[in-house]
Amino acid sequence: MVRLDTIPPTPNTVKAFPPPTDLYSDEPPLETDLHRRQIDLLIRLLEYWWRDGQRPAPKGYRDNFYVSGNLTVYYSVAQTKKRDFRGPDVFIVLDAEKHDRRSWTIWEEDGKYPNVVIELLSDSTAVVDRTTKKQLYQNIWRLPEYYWFDPESLEFEGFRLSNGKYKAIVPNAEGRLRSVELDLELGIHDRQLRWFAIDGQMIPLPEEIERQAKEQAEQMAIQERQAKERLEAYLRSQGIDPDRLP
Repeated sequence: MVRLDTIPPTPNTVKAFPPPTDLYSDEPPLETDLHRRQIDLLIRLLEYWWRDGQRPAPKGYRDNFYVSGNLTVYYSVAQTKKRDFRGPDVFIVLDAEKHDRRSWTIWEEDGKYPNVVIELLSDSTAVVDRTTKKQLYQNIWRLPEYYWFDPESLEFEGFRLSNGKYKAIVPNAEGRLRSVELDLELGIHDRQLRWFAIDGQMIPLPEEIERQAKEQAEQMAIQERQAKERLEAYLRSQGIDPDRLP
């Protein structure tokens, strides 16, 4: 049996044998732990914020969204696996089925391209991210919003498609960039790129909520103990032994 991927890429074979639809991601490994942690953070935060439809995703999609990172997007059914693909560091597709994928294959997703892409700059990718990818996202993908962030230098910019061209998103007073597509904001906190709600609330991770709840409970216990000690001290000042009270 002849493997399709060994057939020379002539016009006839490309037309007769389009790439398989279950292609694995063809992305290179991440450069640093900073990049890996940043990608994981952005994905986990968004999945948690929109979990189980508890908070409506933008445009009423609720659970109908897909977010992934360092995963290949194949965007031409007429080409072979080794052409017409890119691997955004983080991308979000709205109005999409939420399930695990080996890659995002446009022709198997009703022609849907990502709504938002975030690229993490590095020494080896920064030039491509600022030029080649930006032009691709603007002219071919027609990507509504494109952001880049450097985990080391903290360079952070965003662009929104307007009349077919990218225009820089102007930061608000807090330095955050508004995502119209996601109805959220992106901003830097503690040298990391984080999601924020429109009201300025930083979207927390589950462990951060647990830590905050624990700290609040501990603070409440301290306040209750201090109030009890003050009451006991007052009773003793009045000649009353609090230990003998019923």
